[in-house]
Amino acid sequence: MSKRPPARSAARPPPASPAPDVPSVLAALRRLATRRTLEGMARYGIPSVKAFGVSVSDMQRLAKRLGRDHDLAAALWKTGWYEARMLTAFLDDPTLVTPAQMERWARDFDNWAICDTLCFKLFDRAPQAWKMVAPWSRRREEFVKRAAFALLASLALHDRRAGDAAFLRCLPLVERAAADERNFVKKGVSWALRAVGQRNRVLHAAAVATARRLAESPGTAARWVGKDALRDLLRPKVLQRLAARQRTAKT
Repeated sequence: MSKRPPARSAARPPPASPAPDVPSVLAALRRLATRRTLEGMARYGIPSVKAFGVSVSDMQRLAKRLGRDHDLAAALWKTGWYEARMLTAFLDDPTLVTPAQMERWARDFDNWAICDTLCFKLFDRAPQAWKMVAPWSRRREEFVKRAAFALLASLALHDRRAGDAAFLRCLPLVERAAADERNFVKKGVSWALRAVGQRNRVLHAAAVATARRLAESPGTAARWVGKDALRDLLRPKVLQRLAARQRTAKT
């Protein structure tokens, strides 16, 4: 009689990868850092005192590998590292972001890159994002005030369900804040005005009217905002795109 071959032992599954934690994420960021990126940050007005020097594209790839993780994002924010905080924009779960969290983090904003990236990639997708625009627009802190308009611009670009009335209510906020002479505030105000005006023909007309009033203002900052917005809103490509959207909406 032939002997039966010995039974094979069941293959053991590979050990599960450890869940990412703050030390492992910081270590990953350090490995991605380059001196060239770190030295280049200063040219764009980004503080490099507590930074590794990691490109945004590398941070996005790392976040994709890590997956959404609200608790990890909160822990990374507390480290104060520039890249760790940037990473939260791609890592946090927007459905879990509350107004209280947005307020806490906004108080920590110390540069335009953190402010704009958080607003553009995370905050504008939070369930109560609209609640933050008006109160932030009245704040004194430079990057909290900029956040109001970075958030409004992001909502104009991404919130397809919002009606025209929500944006029309924000134009007086834009007009009032345009008098702020601070560079990062007035650029944020212009961004918001231009983004609102590019949604559709109705909002375009309202934004152009606001921009014209600002362009004739005696204040230097308001005049700059108005002229900057008009240059963009009256470009032929913008007008053609709005006309095409209107034709599509009618069909």
